[in-house]
Amino acid sequence: MKIDAAGLQVLSRDECMELLGSTPIGRIVYTDRALPACQPVNFHLDGTSIVIRTGVGSKLAAAAGNAIVAFEADEIDPGARTGWSVTAVGHARAVSDPEEIARLSELPLTPWAPGGREHFIVVSTEQISGRRIRR
Repeated sequence: MKIDAAGLQVLSRDECMELLGSTPIGRIVYTDRALPACQPVNFHLDGTSIVIRTGVGSKLAAAAGNAIVAFEADEIDPGARTGWSVTAVGHARAVSDPEEIARLSELPLTPWAPGGREHFIVVSTEQISGRRIRR
C-alpha cells in the first residue's frame, strides 16, 4: 500500500474505478464563460466512462459537450474520520448517435432533478487518481 506525504493511501486505477462505480453522485468541473464551474450530478460508470444525463439546453450540456473536464466523487464519514476521494480528468463528449442514446437510456441512470433529461454526456477517464483516509 502506497502512502502519500500527507499520510493518505494512494489508490490504484482499478481501486479508483471500483469506488467510482460504488456511488451515484459526483461533481463535474467544466469551464463556463472562461471561468471554472462545478456542478453536482448523478452519474453511472459505463465500463471506464462516466455517463451523465442532463437537459438539452442546460449550461452543462452547452459547456461540457466537447471539452476537457474534471470529475470528482467521494464518500466521507465525518464521525469516523474516514473516506475516499477520486478525481478523473478526460474529454467530455455530447452523444448524438441514436443507437448510442438508446443504449445509454437503458443504463440505471435516473435523473434526480425534475424536467427532461434526454441529453447524454460521456466523460473518458484518461487520468484518474484517488486517496483514502483511514484511522
